[in-house]
Amino acid sequence: MAEAPDDEPDEAVGPHAYRHDDPAEPPAAPGLRRRGIYLLPNLFTTGVLFCGFFAIVQAMQGRFDVGCIAIFVAMVLYGMDGRVARWTNTQSEFGAQYDSIADMVAFGAAPALMAYTWVLKDLGTAGWIGAFIYCAGAGIRLARFNANIAVVDKRYFQGLPSPSGAAVMAGFIWVLVDFFNIAPRDYPWLAPLTWGVAVFAGVTMVSNVPFWSFKEVNWKKRVPLWVILACVIGLSVVASKPSLILFALFFGYSISGYVMWARGHRARPVLPEE
Repeated sequence: MAEAPDDEPDEAVGPHAYRHDDPAEPPAAPGLRRRGIYLLPNLFTTGVLFCGFFAIVQAMQGRFDVGCIAIFVAMVLYGMDGRVARWTNTQSEFGAQYDSIADMVAFGAAPALMAYTWVLKDLGTAGWIGAFIYCAGAGIRLARFNANIAVVDKRYFQGLPSPSGAAVMAGFIWVLVDFFNIAPRDYPWLAPLTWGVAVFAGVTMVSNVPFWSFKEVNWKKRVPLWVILACVIGLSVVASKPSLILFALFFGYSISGYVMWARGHRARPVLPEE
């Protein structure tokens, strides 16, 4: 059999690999290819990471209302990056790992540091322990979700989702700062109450309490015209007092899991394999 001409690529390693017979270039490792990342979904994930970092910076400067708003913006971007990846068929392992890191910053570290900077620091050691319980709860919740994504009941979340936990923590701070205009130094009871909210959110995220996932809702289904009107009214209500309404909604959601658990609903506890 005749050998391939020297100017043709070696089919065994692909047209973009180094030629093995070229002494000036090293041989390519088996299976090694130049690959990039998908831009669109990772832009949304970067937005989540930026919002988390921005919230921390704003908390350090005492602008807690702006930091809390950044957390809620991160939640909107979080809800879009995965859907954009599925709609455009641009899912990747890099995107999944990057998404988890961004979520940990925006929904774990940022709310915990905001709560500690706002009032928990007044409790000394107990304050940072409470903030860490929340932060650790968010991290464990994200890791468990990633490990069990293919085996849990799709109808329910096992434990409070980390974005909802962040909404409870950030919403609590936001409603007191924005709606009630409360300064921590004027209310000694505020630090213990914030500690309780942080621990409640952290423990609920790692619990086996079931929370409705809303994945059974058919968003492509035709609906009556009045449903659109109801959505417009709902958005108007949220826009009228966003801090109060959003905190009430997410706190109510965090309680709903315990109501479902009391009524006999159970999320099958699944631990990741080591």
